[in-house]
Amino acid sequence: MKTNLSRRYFLAAGAVLGGIPTFLPNLLHGEEAPSERLRFAHIGLGGMGCADVQGHRHLAELVGLCDVDAQRLQSAAKQFQTPSELCYADYRRILDRDDVDVVSCSTPDHWHVKICIEALQAGKHVFCQKPLTLTVEEGFLIRKACEKYRKTFQVGTQQRDDTQRFLRAVNMAHKGILGKIHTVTVGLPTSPRSRDICGPFEPSPVPEELDWNTWLGQAPWTEYIRQRCHGTFRYWFEYASGVIADWGAHHVDIALWLLREDKKGCGPLSVDGTESVCAVDFHDGIPSSDRYYNTPIDFRFVCPFASGATLIITNKADNGLLVEGEKGRIFVNRERITGQPIEEAWDQDQYTEEDKRRLFKGKNPSWHKANFYQCIREGGLTVSDPFSHVQAMTVCHLCGIAARLKRKFIWDPVAETIVGDDLAKSFLQRPQRKGFEIHV
Repeated sequence: MKTNLSRRYFLAAGAVLGGIPTFLPNLLHGEEAPSERLRFAHIGLGGMGCADVQGHRHLAELVGLCDVDAQRLQSAAKQFQTPSELCYADYRRILDRDDVDVVSCSTPDHWHVKICIEALQAGKHVFCQKPLTLTVEEGFLIRKACEKYRKTFQVGTQQRDDTQRFLRAVNMAHKGILGKIHTVTVGLPTSPRSRDICGPFEPSPVPEELDWNTWLGQAPWTEYIRQRCHGTFRYWFEYASGVIADWGAHHVDIALWLLREDKKGCGPLSVDGTESVCAVDFHDGIPSSDRYYNTPIDFRFVCPFASGATLIITNKADNGLLVEGEKGRIFVNRERITGQPIEEAWDQDQYTEEDKRRLFKGKNPSWHKANFYQCIREGGLTVSDPFSHVQAMTVCHLCGIAARLKRKFIWDPVAETIVGDDLAKSFLQRPQRKGFEIHV
């Protein structure tokens, strides 16, 4: 494995466009002496990764970049004016450095937990893009590591800093304005949008700039297929859980938060995936072909809770959350919050600055990356902490298992295991390829 990017890769290349936040709180570049600024290194340099680098640079000093795709690495190095000696193909070289305070991770999903745990073990604070985990078991592992190493950890679920829409909805639910909530319908987008673009795909030579073996990591070895890699890796259970975890990491997270089901020991009593449809046939949970996208393209999962509330996760509803209670209902997404309590009587004096601070766990509301650096300095849990995120990912991965098997099973949220279905239970964890195992 190469430890540095060879100089021959530093040829002219188009810069990767990264998003710059429109709202920057008080922790801005220039407000601290250079000697007091935290130093961060970033692993995974796709579009979201470069956007994350751009965001972190407003709050900390960039001291390292890493990617197993040399072309992406050299493009990011050019964009962020990072010298070749601070660019790596092996993330472990970043973890070995004593001058790195923060590790930011935007790799494909199946690499998140291994990198994050090893970063915690190396004494680093961690920011990781969602979805945080690949399997239910990985959630237990990252939770254990966070409890053991006690560093600041933020998951990149930016909906948790949206005080005007999502946090307002959570506040309404927690204050009882909707009454007892009986149904939350989470609408997720359909992706891929049609079966005819789901395969079959043919293998091709591995691009010269890509370390395919390392990209695969813990996942089973397979021939290189372009659609398994950049941009579309989430449509394969080997590396992700499709749109269920991709968007569910946002919307299911908010749903559990407003239902107060986002803590250890909480969760659904069962998961019904009988209405899920994949582009390839499955036999005992294993896809019959490795040439097709295999995560669901149509789905409706039903997840009842002990409280009496039911969570429905489907691609047959508007993208967002429909929250229904005894006193009214609201719909919330990234564009709007609407519903009877707002349109008839609900006004701003029921949503105070103190309410917002409570939802931010005692911190002043801010952009989620700024909240991360504030928590590093002051202590306390981040607004998108790993513990609540694990609860959301557990639900998403259980839906993935139900889709693979196209059936319903019982979940014990206290014991955190599937009951009475050994085949379904076997998918709570997956074999990890030799040399890429995860250890806490």
